[in-house]
Amino acid sequence: MPFRSALLLLFFLSLAHAQTEPVIAITNARVFDGTPKPPVTATVIIRGSRIAEIGPNLTPPPGATVIDAAGKTLMPGIIDLHTHLPYSAVSGISGDWPKILKAYLNCGVTTTVDFGVYPEMFEPMRRLWEAGTVPGPRLHLAARMSTPGGHGLEGGRGDFHTAEVLTPREARTAVRKWLDYKPDAIKVFTDGWRYGAAPDMTSMEEPTLKVIVDEAHARGVEVLTHTVTLSKAKIASRAGVDVIAHGIGDENVDLEIIDLMKKNRTTYAPTMAVYEPRQFPSVPALLASVLEPAARASLQRRFEARNAPASETNMDTPRLRRWQRLNFNTGALRGGGVTIGTGTDAGVTGTWHGWSTLRELELLSAGGLTPIEALAATTGNAARAIHIEADRGFIASGKLADLVLIDGRPDEHIADIERTSRVWLGGKEINRSEFAKAFLNDEATVLPSRPATALIDDFESTNGRTSLGTLRVNSTDGGHDHSKVTFSRIARAGGSGHSLAAIAHMGDKLRPEASINLPLSPGSLEPVDASAFTGIEFEARGEGAYKLTVQRASVRDYAHPEAEFKAGPAWTTIRIPFSQLKSRSEKAPAWTARDLQEISIGISRKPTEETWLELDNVKFYR
Repeated sequence: MPFRSALLLLFFLSLAHAQTEPVIAITNARVFDGTPKPPVTATVIIRGSRIAEIGPNLTPPPGATVIDAAGKTLMPGIIDLHTHLPYSAVSGISGDWPKILKAYLNCGVTTTVDFGVYPEMFEPMRRLWEAGTVPGPRLHLAARMSTPGGHGLEGGRGDFHTAEVLTPREARTAVRKWLDYKPDAIKVFTDGWRYGAAPDMTSMEEPTLKVIVDEAHARGVEVLTHTVTLSKAKIASRAGVDVIAHGIGDENVDLEIIDLMKKNRTTYAPTMAVYEPRQFPSVPALLASVLEPAARASLQRRFEARNAPASETNMDTPRLRRWQRLNFNTGALRGGGVTIGTGTDAGVTGTWHGWSTLRELELLSAGGLTPIEALAATTGNAARAIHIEADRGFIASGKLADLVLIDGRPDEHIADIERTSRVWLGGKEINRSEFAKAFLNDEATVLPSRPATALIDDFESTNGRTSLGTLRVNSTDGGHDHSKVTFSRIARAGGSGHSLAAIAHMGDKLRPEASINLPLSPGSLEPVDASAFTGIEFEARGEGAYKLTVQRASVRDYAHPEAEFKAGPAWTTIRIPFSQLKSRSEKAPAWTARDLQEISIGISRKPTEETWLELDNVKFYR
């Protein structure tokens, strides 16, 4: 084909594509563009997934869907720089991340930076989101790092979840390992201060943090930190971190930290929502719409307890002092010219997904920002902080059409931010009423299942992965003084392949425990259907009683079905029929093998005891 003809063909094809793209015209809106400037009344034209034009006198194109937004405020999609998507915010109930993502979109939050997942979960989460299987905001996923004995490690999860680094050399190795998973960010727990209410944990030294920042930035990955004290904030700023993702609460800020943060372009996201002394007469309407019944009841009980006559005097003094400093420091840093962003720590108990992001804007406004500065903090400022401003954070031609329409004037009355009217993600309007139906019951979202294969793990792989290709992981009881379990692949006697040897050191606590976990899908996110099988079989040797637990996608209260078994010093083949697996909870759904996520072998002994277990050839049997 001649070159001229080829060019003409491409032109007409692109023209035909442009004509078939859906066109939306939002007219008469008060447009807040993501910068701290007063809104202007204008029309915004959306073609496909992006904003095409903005202007005060634009005529909607023929065939466009026209939305009259008179009296309403159109703003860029809201960004939360600090979330924990797998956490429920309700003590004793596990998180339902597909529902949680819907809560964010229902509240107008179109981008979340997550600190709760671990790198093995990145690929399936992104794939499920991109396929539309799990609708939600755009995901910005962070790999985690801390120091030995530091914050972020007390949950009882191993280094598969949070890398432990002490020296610059260890930091360089760990960052390069995490970068293989293609994280969007690195989260670093740099500060072990426990708010004056508990013994402090360890903190990261500046040379180690600087290596993390340099290695991450060399690959275009930003670094956000858990930093809660003034001295550690200075270290973080000097190291060049992109965002300090917690508030400084131990003392008042000074000119040195202001100068450091401005010089190194460090954004401050104080997570006021997680620290607020919550005292409401009832559950706010928007929050109630994105809570399940059990969560609403839990929250109402919390509010009633806090609003009791003696509640003010019952609040601990360290918490009140920290809250006062947070408010002062937010205003002081804003007054000094430091860039303010928004993050919530949502997922921590009592910090509710989606709604807390809007509450953060109200708290920032009360803490010294003007309403319009608070809006800029959660749009343009937040986008620049994580370097996504080319696509998001602003209303401008060519940007993604991630938009929120507010029934009010949040730039003047920040409380109007909770009056969410309509939400678009990439030019597609979110069906908020349909999403809200997900919160009418407490049942877990169960994703489509994969078919199970018989062999789970024969421990012959040399890369730490099961025969399914999933990463073996270890876990223990929680707390800074948690139990410890290590495992290693070793040769079996007689040249009959390899087994997994686990050694557990029980913590000095009431009910210490440790476990070996074999995910059935990457990150244990997607369930597998093992209904074609009868039960689980494996070979074991050890000393005493152990427990097999099967994690199910439909179980929300941590009481997954389990069965005990015993192992002695000689190898024994153990078969556990599915019918023998029982849950300790009356709320657990009826047994089915169609939604299995993980096989866990648990070890529990007396406090401070040491024990061991060897496993081999774990499989489903017919």
